[in-house]
Amino acid sequence: MRRSSFFAATGGAMVVAALPPLSRKARASDLIEFSLTSAPLAFSPAPGVQSAGLAFNGSIPGPVLRVIHGQRMRTTFVNRSQSAGGETIHWHGMILPNAMDGADGITQSPVPDGGSFVYEFAPDPPGTRWYHDHVNYGLALGLFGIIIVEDPNEEKADAEFALVFHDVPRPGTMESAMRGTSDAPMVDPLDSPELREMKRGDRMGDEVAYVAHCINGASYPSTKPLPVKVGQRVRLRILNANQTQTRYVRLAGHSLRVTHADGNPLARPLVVDALRIGVGERYDAWFEVTQPGAWLLQGLSSDPLAYEQAAVVYTEGQERATPMGSPQSLEGVDYFTYEKAAGIALPVPPEGGQLYEFTLGGGEWASSKWTLNGRTYPDTQRILVNRGDHVAVRFKNTTDMDHPMHLHGHVFAIAEIDGKRLERPLAKDMSLVRANGGTLMWRFVADSPPGRWLLHCHNLIHMMDGMMTEVVYQ
Repeated sequence: MRRSSFFAATGGAMVVAALPPLSRKARASDLIEFSLTSAPLAFSPAPGVQSAGLAFNGSIPGPVLRVIHGQRMRTTFVNRSQSAGGETIHWHGMILPNAMDGADGITQSPVPDGGSFVYEFAPDPPGTRWYHDHVNYGLALGLFGIIIVEDPNEEKADAEFALVFHDVPRPGTMESAMRGTSDAPMVDPLDSPELREMKRGDRMGDEVAYVAHCINGASYPSTKPLPVKVGQRVRLRILNANQTQTRYVRLAGHSLRVTHADGNPLARPLVVDALRIGVGERYDAWFEVTQPGAWLLQGLSSDPLAYEQAAVVYTEGQERATPMGSPQSLEGVDYFTYEKAAGIALPVPPEGGQLYEFTLGGGEWASSKWTLNGRTYPDTQRILVNRGDHVAVRFKNTTDMDHPMHLHGHVFAIAEIDGKRLERPLAKDMSLVRANGGTLMWRFVADSPPGRWLLHCHNLIHMMDGMMTEVVYQ
């Protein structure tokens, strides 16, 4: 993505409905074809909010794309966004040919307004992935959506929903956050790590203010309800498409059984009260409907508009019932963490392979620099690999906020957190690195297609301000 002037916010709506199974014809085909067109869209996700944004196929989020693992996918992208900088589509979480990755200026030139580009590859690995623009502020304006790569060997749900949690920025705050002079407050829920990590006197100039909070393009009470039946096992595929903020998600009256992180199966499912979802992360969470009722699935936040990020889950006959909700606090709430999902192992000798160490820094008030080892992209250190290399990347975060770090074109294993090795390394493509001296180590094998693969913070402000490098196959 590149720096440019930011204009307006996002808009649109995607209907929430139980995901239908693929048709017999689609299942029998070796090739699935899609068409995605980006264009301006004006909509009102909440009363009094008028927003001008960009949309794929006339909706924000874009359509849910679904293929079976092993099928090829051909997507014709047509850019009618009227954006001077052009657009691309990045297929987030995919291992695919480098030329199909959609990274602006790295793997392809942006598709100009009025132009088109054909992406074709066999989506891999299976799981909940997503797609989004990778030029300028297209992601912030609404160019994103979920893609499901179905694993035919997985257990089947009785009902399944794809849910994109996203937000409409207040005009102007993206630009001020880029300069490090934003006056937007932190709105994380009470007792969250984000609030506990703040030091006395911290002045956060990189926060973005949001004027509406949405699930699949609408704000509560206009969000589409999720109908379920008593006795069903329900699968939720949840994406946090916010540009800057971690989201906490809870379903009142229910526990959530987490089976996948970023689309990758956990070694052992984890039962929690709520999900902690960093920017760009996805979690698959299941619950059982044991009795009639109506409940709120909601994002937890201290924002006065937090109530907007909610949808009603209800059983037949409970459509008009007042739904049960949850407090906007994490006090006493058992929420998902990497350590709980992976377990802490006894100390063992370090594994071999190349080790790269990056200190995450910058972000001082009125600064437009977020750094890796004191440098901003494109002057950051590259990770140089040969095919088959075993690579370790250790991050140390010296800033006062967590950073959601993302690696294109690979699945890595979180192997170590704050010096403690994980009992069951956690397969992901995104990971939050804890603030104020927190450390986290990835391990991966350089067995992806050769090329240049971006590694960056997925907080849009931090990436645009330089917290980015590349993994380069020699």
